[in-house]
Amino acid sequence: MKEEAVYTARYPVDLHSHSTRSDGSDSPQELIDHAAAAGVRVLGLTDHDIRPPQTISLSTGETADAVAYAAAKGVALIRGIEISCETTAEDCHIVCFGCNWEDPFFDWLEAFVSRSRISSYRELVKRLSADGMSITWEEVLDNGGTPVAEDRVQKKMIFELLARRGFAKDWAQAKLMVKNTPAYQILREKPDPVEVIRKVHRTGGIAIMAHPYLVYEPVHVSAGTMSRFAYIDRLIQAGLDGIEVSYPYDKTSYGGTLTPEEIEAQVRERYADSIRILSGGSDYHADWKKGVRNSRELGERGLTMESFRSQEALRRLLPSV
Repeated sequence: MKEEAVYTARYPVDLHSHSTRSDGSDSPQELIDHAAAAGVRVLGLTDHDIRPPQTISLSTGETADAVAYAAAKGVALIRGIEISCETTAEDCHIVCFGCNWEDPFFDWLEAFVSRSRISSYRELVKRLSADGMSITWEEVLDNGGTPVAEDRVQKKMIFELLARRGFAKDWAQAKLMVKNTPAYQILREKPDPVEVIRKVHRTGGIAIMAHPYLVYEPVHVSAGTMSRFAYIDRLIQAGLDGIEVSYPYDKTSYGGTLTPEEIEAQVRERYADSIRILSGGSDYHADWKKGVRNSRELGERGLTMESFRSQEALRRLLPSV
């Protein structure tokens, strides 16, 4: 493990980050501490398919209210979730904020996702191993020395294991290899994004499409195939509130040729007049702890404070402590 990264945020608002509660390598406390050190002043904690914590464990052994702890560090913590959607499509993720996290929908979601992950990811490991990439389910659960329970396994952990074992140069290359190999396309049952948007609205929250250009084309849905833009338009018609415009595509499995700045310009031009929230974030996972070179950094992508404050739906998410 390399030494702790030192950097300064380019953007003070980062609305997309992960902790050890899903596939990140920072505990929630470490995530908040690193955000404060980097100069992030508004942070969205958006772990995969699990509701955000109200309290967090501290290195002292004590517990603390997550929002209050962040506020004491100078960070406004916005609790959220990133929901993986669309069984037949890749990387359709909806980031949600402002929900009633006690709503039974989230009980259902967590149980549903856990069941679908275990069965499909076990099968993927089996097929990879049969093709000479000799990894085991036990190694996946070990998670590079940070063990996870079976019901918390993330697909990215399989990609990271492939990289650690030398079957790919890094997790992003491993993801592309799996994505582009038909034999590895094991469909994990995921919720319908249209239904997710409806349920999130019912719980009082907002729904924002994450990293739109990671959505693999053509997009396969029950009615057939469609372009990425047509798919996004379909979600907007269903009530999608926002879309990420600022995202570090150059540090992910994005296979296109556009720069993050070019993608941002395209998304802004196409959707600024048809959607009410233009969001952004780093999708930080603390991958530097796993030896990933040029890993995503907190505040590397996101929003200016002016842009955040100018959007009422985002501004209303700020916690009062």
